[in-house]
Amino acid sequence: MKDYFLTVFDKSGEMLLNESFQFKSDDEAITHGRKRLEEENYEKTTHRMTRSGKLLIFQR
Repeated sequence: MKDYFLTVFDKSGEMLLNESFQFKSDDEAITHGRKRLEEENYEKTTHRMTRSGKLLIFQR
């Protein structure tokens, strides 16, 4: 299992969401991350998802 981190920021830099989760593959984690962004209505808000410093999802 690999550790993933999903973070969402508003325009002032305030952290709106900061979650970590574990999955076996990047594809599973990306699917979960996108689902969480949709659930919280943050698809268009600045966000990133990383694993071991690798940027997997990014929106500015």
